Amino acid sequence: MKSLVLQIKLKSDTTFGRGDGVAGLVDVEVEHDRYGMPFLRGRTLKGLLVEECANILYSLDSGSQKWHKEAQFLFGSPGSSLKDDGEMFVGDACLPEDLSDVIKQAVKNETFTSLEILESLTAIRRQTAMSVKGAPVKGSLRSMRVVLRETFFEAKLTFQKPPKDRDQALLAACVASLQRVGTGRNRGRGRVEVCLLENDKDITNNCLDIFAREITE
Repeated sequence: MKSLVLQIKLKSDTTFGRGDGVAGLVDVEVEHDRYGMPFLRGRTLKGLLVEECANILYSLDSGSQKWHKEAQFLFGSPGSSLKDDGEMFVGDACLPEDLSDVIKQAVKNETFTSLEILESLTAIRRQTAMSVKGAPVKGSLRSMRVVLRETFFEAKLTFQKPPKDRDQALLAACVASLQRVGTGRNRGRGRVEVCLLENDKDITNNCLDIFAREITE
C-alpha cells in the first residue's frame, strides 16, 4: 500500500476551528488533541483538495474530461456508494511525528501540561467591528485562538491502489493551488505553503511538470 505525505507550512497565523469556544476565554477555539497539539482533520483537508480539484477542472473547460478518471481515483464521486469511493485516504494533518512524540512524552511525564503545550503553539487574537465613524461597534469584540505562523503539519496520504503518474500529477496540482486553510480563509487568513513528499523528498515540482506537459498536448 503506497503512501505519500502532505506537508503544510503556515505562512500566517491560522485557526483550525472546531466550531465552538471556551467560555470567558475565546469565542473560537482551535482543534487540538488531549496533549494540546493543534491539528487539521483529514476530512476537512480532503474537502479543501476536492475544492481545488474542481476549480482546476473547471478552468480546463473541455479538457477537464481528460482528467475525470484521475479525479475519481483520488477523490471518488460525489454522493457515491462505498464502491465508488476514491482510492486515496487523507489522514489528519498533525505536527511532525518526531515533535509529536517528544510532546506526548513530556505531557505523560508531567513535565508540561496539555494547556502549556497549546499555549506555546498558539496565541489569542481579538478583533472588533468598526462603525462608519471609526468607533468600535458595541458587543462586536470577538477573540480567536490561532496557530502561530511557521508551524509545520504533516498529513499521510494512503492509497488502496498504487497511483499512476497522471494521478500524482493532478494531486500535485491540487496541492500547489491550495493557498488558504482554516477559519476565515475566504477573508484572507490561513495562508499556507503545501508540498507533496515521497520518502521525505519533495516531488511536487516533478509531478507538476507532468501535469503541465499533459494539459498542453
